Amino acid sequence: MPISTVKLLIDGEFVESRTNEWRDVVNPATQEVLARVPFATADEMSAAVAAAKRAFPAWRDTPIAQRARVFLKLQQLIRDNIDELARTLTTEQGKTLADAQGDVFRGLEVVEHACSVGTLQLGEFAENVAGGVDTYTLRQPLGVCAGITPFNFPAMIPLWMFPMACVLGNTFVLKPSEQDPMTPMLLADLAQRAGLPKGVLNVVHGGPDAVNAICDHPDIKAISFVGSVGVGTHVYRRGSEAGKRVQAMLGAKNHATFMPDSNKDQAINALVGAAFGAAGQRCMAISVGVLVGEAKAWIPEIVSKAKQLSVNGGLEPHTDVGPLINKRAKERVESLIAAGVAEGATLELDGRQPQVARYPNGNFVGPTIFSGVKPEMTIYREEIFGPVLCLITVDTLDEAIAITNANPYGNGTAIFTQSGAAARKFQNQIDAGQVGINVPIPVPVPFFSFTGSRGSKLGDLGPYGKEVVRFYTQTKTVTARWFDDETVAGKVNTTITLR
Repeated sequence: MPISTVKLLIDGEFVESRTNEWRDVVNPATQEVLARVPFATADEMSAAVAAAKRAFPAWRDTPIAQRARVFLKLQQLIRDNIDELARTLTTEQGKTLADAQGDVFRGLEVVEHACSVGTLQLGEFAENVAGGVDTYTLRQPLGVCAGITPFNFPAMIPLWMFPMACVLGNTFVLKPSEQDPMTPMLLADLAQRAGLPKGVLNVVHGGPDAVNAICDHPDIKAISFVGSVGVGTHVYRRGSEAGKRVQAMLGAKNHATFMPDSNKDQAINALVGAAFGAAGQRCMAISVGVLVGEAKAWIPEIVSKAKQLSVNGGLEPHTDVGPLINKRAKERVESLIAAGVAEGATLELDGRQPQVARYPNGNFVGPTIFSGVKPEMTIYREEIFGPVLCLITVDTLDEAIAITNANPYGNGTAIFTQSGAAARKFQNQIDAGQVGINVPIPVPVPFFSFTGSRGSKLGDLGPYGKEVVRFYTQTKTVTARWFDDETVAGKVNTTITLR
């Protein structure tokens, strides 16, 4: 049976690429080749941008309510097809079916929020700011925008981007990860079925050449990126130098602080779930647990809880930890575990080479826990992006805050405590974008903004929420004065005042 090819979406049509460069889309649990994805040619990249540019004037002038209705239809289509989306996502990405459904659902919430565009895009108005003068602002779309998305959330992160950009009147070129492109293409198909006019959304595939083409193309006005530090820094610099707006959400090393007064069972469950869910392939995963005071005695119970997690294929029932995305990722995680041992950390739980009977060729690494971790160790400095938890013990909350703030990343953090005073001190003094209080992965709901900081973010505006409305629109300020026919002309005024 021939292997299917992933299409490009250009100007409303799903087309076969003319490229000579292809990559296999591989099931990470079985190594089965699911499809072949093209690396779009330079002409195909240009055609996608040109289609978006042609579509922009009419889409910009489409009434807000009409744009919103398209996304009302899209959210219903996503709901109707969530099982197919989740199953495809699990097959090509590896995460558990339940986690894949959550991936789709968190993206769906952003689509639902996009339907509120009627209030999101409101400007401001001040009457009679000077003699007969009114001032007001308009939030107008930029034009062609683009998004570059990572492998770990192939539904949620594309849905962070194109629905908000498009509902605000922009057109869009999406470049999803070449490692799991089938889920984004299903979403693109649903968007077409929902009534997006041709050219409003275009999807291309590729590697570095496609990324650079997006950064360089003069007709692209803004780029949204989520992914690794290296690629994100490159996109931010190259895109900014080309005069574009760029938001880049990068890597993380999220710390969670555990106070001895916290609800121990709830805290341990939260830590283990946040550290090992999605095989640790989340930018908001808790990869460092900071145990304060007597909480250091919890280490055996943390290890015991982690041992209970089931490592298996993502489509199998009751699976907790699926495979990593590819063999290179598995080898990298295993090499970092070896480095942790070599540098003197205590390996409390070794997840290397787990036995997964039905999937002997899968990219599996089981839950792995180190204690006695020091800031100078490789496993602490590197974003492992795998199911590896580093445990640090300190005596006081002040020490926990200092350690967390000394780390260069600032994506998210959390504290577990029953003390309001401790929680308030933590939220005020910690230097991270998202803060959880007894919440391990504090990703905000879509009407708030995702606000990573420091080494986890480049650009001043985050994805979704109020900040992304600002990112995808240009504020135009209008100052107006009207005269009736009986107004007597006065003398010429050469001063700056309007009075």
